[in-house]
Amino acid sequence: MSVKTVAVVGAGWSGLAAAVSACEAGHRVSVFEASRSLGGRARGLLDNDLYAAVGKSVPMDNGQHILIGAYRQTLEIMRTVGIDPDEVLLRHPLRLQFPEGDGIALPDWPAPWNFLAGVLLAKGWSWSDKWSLLGTVRKWKRKGFQCESFATVADLFAGINTEVVDSLLTPLCISALNTPPNAASGSVFLHVLKETLAASTNSSSSHTNARPSDLLLPTVDLSTLFPNAAADWLRDNGASVHLGVRCEAPRWSTGKWLILDQAFDAVIWATSAPHAIQALSDYSLTAPTNVATYLNRWLKPARAIPYQAIATVYAYAPGLQLPQPMLALRSSPQAPAQFVFDRGQLGGPEGVLAFVVSASQGSREELQAQVLAQAHIQLEEFLNGQTLTALQTVVEKQATFSCTPRLVRPPQRIAPGFLACGDYIYAPFPATLEGAVRSGMMAALALEDMDGFHWKP
Repeated sequence: MSVKTVAVVGAGWSGLAAAVSACEAGHRVSVFEASRSLGGRARGLLDNDLYAAVGKSVPMDNGQHILIGAYRQTLEIMRTVGIDPDEVLLRHPLRLQFPEGDGIALPDWPAPWNFLAGVLLAKGWSWSDKWSLLGTVRKWKRKGFQCESFATVADLFAGINTEVVDSLLTPLCISALNTPPNAASGSVFLHVLKETLAASTNSSSSHTNARPSDLLLPTVDLSTLFPNAAADWLRDNGASVHLGVRCEAPRWSTGKWLILDQAFDAVIWATSAPHAIQALSDYSLTAPTNVATYLNRWLKPARAIPYQAIATVYAYAPGLQLPQPMLALRSSPQAPAQFVFDRGQLGGPEGVLAFVVSASQGSREELQAQVLAQAHIQLEEFLNGQTLTALQTVVEKQATFSCTPRLVRPPQRIAPGFLACGDYIYAPFPATLEGAVRSGMMAALALEDMDGFHWKP
C-alpha cells in the first residue's frame, strides 16, 4: 500500500482500532479526540466523590460492558497493543442465572455439547420448556440461522415456552441488541447466536481456552482494557494522539482533506453517529457541489437511525458479595434492571454493584429509585438486612442504535478519501465493541481505495 497521511477523528474503540490498523499498514496517522479521555461510549470514569462512601478508589465505567469469546478481532487487537486478555478479563462459560439459582449455565465443554448440556440441566425449566428450545434451535440451524428480513426477535420465539423466553431469550436479546424483542431484528439476533452458541471453539483462539459463547468480564476499567494502551502503542509507533481537540467536518481543498488547517490524504470519521450527522450536515451547506452530493447521500440513512438508552446504577453495601460476578434479574417496567455485576469480584471494592438497564426509559432519578427497590427485593438474601446506597447513575441516552428489522446502515465510504467507522456501520452485528473494532479495521483496509474528485479550482 502507498503511504498516506491519515486523520482519525474520534478515539473510541472503533477510531483507535482504525488508527492502529492504519499505522500497522505503514500510514502516517494523527488521532483527534474532543474529550480528555479515551474510549468514547466505553470508557472508564474517575469520580473522587465516591471515595468517602466506599473508603477506597472506585473504578467505574460510563456503562457496564462485557466481551464474549466470539469477539475475535477485539481480542486480537488488544494483544497487538500489548494487552493480554487473560490478565484483564475474567472468563466464565455462559451463565444466565437468577439470584435463586434458576436459569442456564453452560459447562466448560466444546460446542455444541456445552449448549445441549446447559439446556438439559437448566434449573427452573420443565422438560417441555427444554424441548421447546432445543427443537426451535434445531430449526434455526437447519435454515443456516437465517430468517426473513422483516422478522422480529419476538417472531422467532413462536413455539418456545414462555419460561424459556422470559429467563433466557429475552435477556439475551436485550443484552446483545439493546432493543426489545418485539422491535429487534430477528436476522441480527440469529447471527449473534450463530457466532456464539453455534460457532466452533477454534474460531475464538485469540483468548486462551475461551469458547465463542464464554463471558469475558473486564477486571479493569474500560479505558485500561484497550483505549489507553492503544494510544500508547500509537505514540510509540510514530502516530500522534491529540486529546481535548474538537474537529469540524474535514474540508475538501485542492486534492486534500483539511482538518484544523492540516492537509491529509484521507480522513476516517470515528465519532458517534449523532456527532457525525451534525458535523457533516453543517459542512454540506457550504461544501462544493460534488462534495455535498456525497455527504447528503451518506446522511440520508444516517439520519434515519433510531437510538436506545442504557443506564448503569452503581450501588454499595459494605461486605456484600453475590454468588457469581454476574446475575440476571427478573425485569419489568417497575423493576427495569436486567443484570447485576459484583464489581468486588471484578477488581473493584467489595460491596459495589453495577445494575444494567438496557433500552432504559425514564429519568435518572426514577431509574435509580426503581433499581434500588428491585435490588432490595431480588437480592434480599444476600443483603442480610443492609440497605443499598446509590453511588452514581450513568445514563447514556444514545448508547446504541435500535437494531430493528431492515435497518439501513450508512456506508463506510462517505466520499473519496473520506470514510466512516463505528458500531452503527458494521451491518452483521448489533451495537457491540466487536462491531466497532471490526468497522475500524475495515476502514483502515479501505484506505487503498482512494479514487478522487475531479478538482476544479
